[in-house]
Amino acid sequence: MTIKLHHLKPAEGATKRRKRVGRGDAGKGGKTAGRGTKGSGARGTVPAGFEGGQMPLIRRQPKRRGFNNPNKVVFAVINVARLEAAFEAGDVVTRDVLVQRGLVKKKGPVKVLGQGDLSKALTIDVEAVSSIAREKIEAAGGSVR
Repeated sequence: MTIKLHHLKPAEGATKRRKRVGRGDAGKGGKTAGRGTKGSGARGTVPAGFEGGQMPLIRRQPKRRGFNNPNKVVFAVINVARLEAAFEAGDVVTRDVLVQRGLVKKKGPVKVLGQGDLSKALTIDVEAVSSIAREKIEAAGGSVR
């Protein structure tokens, strides 16, 4: 004999019969059928998420929307005008030197931007340089690595 789908049944004690409430006072679960007395809870009109008049969890949460990209790269920026004031001609400008002099924070890569003027020949060795900053550095006789 082959076993077919209609031969299968749960193991002994694995299932319980459903409790049928609201079928009269003789059995358990009669009268109010486990719903207490009166009110919207007894009448079956409670909306999902209702917490008895307390401010619901979904409305207690802050309304902050949007998305925070965990891979976003935030540059520590410095303009060529700051480099003009902080360095002498012929100096090599690296990330470590900028951090040591307190011109940029320790976190993140450094990017040089082109605001201001530059008259000194500097050698720039940082992670990123804008195109305008590159032009100004090279026009002053400096170089970008």
